[in-house]
Amino acid sequence: MKLTAWFDYLLLGNSLVHWAAAAGLLLVAWAFLIGARRVIKKRIQVLAEHTQASAVQTAESVVQRTKTWFLLLVSLYFASSMLSLTPSINSNLNRVVVLALLVQMGLWTVTGLSRTLELRRERQFAEDPGGVAAIDVMGFIVRVTVWAIVFLLVLDNLGVNITALVAGLGVGGIAVALAAQNILGDLFASLSIVLDKPFAVGDFLIIGDFMGTVEKVGLKTTRVRSLSGEEVIFSNTDLLNSRIRNYGRMFERRVVFSLGVTYQTPADKLKCIPGMIREIIEAHDNVRFDRAHFQKYGDFALLFETVYYVTSSDYALYMDVQQSINLQIYECFETEGIDFAYPTQTVYVGQGGPEASSA
Repeated sequence: MKLTAWFDYLLLGNSLVHWAAAAGLLLVAWAFLIGARRVIKKRIQVLAEHTQASAVQTAESVVQRTKTWFLLLVSLYFASSMLSLTPSINSNLNRVVVLALLVQMGLWTVTGLSRTLELRRERQFAEDPGGVAAIDVMGFIVRVTVWAIVFLLVLDNLGVNITALVAGLGVGGIAVALAAQNILGDLFASLSIVLDKPFAVGDFLIIGDFMGTVEKVGLKTTRVRSLSGEEVIFSNTDLLNSRIRNYGRMFERRVVFSLGVTYQTPADKLKCIPGMIREIIEAHDNVRFDRAHFQKYGDFALLFETVYYVTSSDYALYMDVQQSINLQIYECFETEGIDFAYPTQTVYVGQGGPEASSA
């Protein structure tokens, strides 16, 4: 067979010349797209080195997620324009390209949103650790939503009746919800924690008989590191149904203490005791004096009540201040000759018989 005859040989309705031209266009287009992706990636990397803008870093991640097989299919689509193909082949090729485009768009969308949330999470962790859990939940919801939409669009392009499928998923979703209501309850409780923010990562909580620092707020559980070192895990539903005392939101600490002196203390020294206590408390830093009063007559002591505020939530600082105040009060009372009261009992013994008692 002559060479010209080979050129005129028909394959699927197209000559070998047309097939060669289409193959050449395929390779050129594929090489061009790969080169364009490489150039764009380098340009964005250079730009990212000179700026910390979130948009640039997000664009860099999106470009890196552009798949080589997607570029190949796009090149194949353009190359097929040079050929006269049957309607069925054209239809199948178009369907494959559309499916590839949907998957690639899903990758772009998930990557862009995830990178944006990741950058926001890094900033949020430095400013407000409590917002980190919210961003984690948002990232999970975004990924599930995007891929669910992509899945439905893919089925629609494959000819599946998604209306009936969505209706079936709705009925199935109700059944799953009833079967997994505890898990869903914890999930919605985690969303409540994220949105309402009753506590944040790093807060010190007291929940019933348990106490510790919040380490992580998950989709189902919240993990607390106790003072003794072990990790205590609460389901989110049980946690929200409990009474939570959040010491992480404490800006200052109110301190109330009482002391008693003996009934033998002279009246003039009783009048000086509130002033002594006030002078001792006001001499400390990070402390705001409120009041000191002779409160009441006790069973075996004259009781004084004192109230002051430590302008910090630091428990160690509060204990240091209270210790210093107690020592100085003790030294001051010792100098003034004022005795602290302690439980005592006085027994009076009388002389005489029953006649004297009745008299």
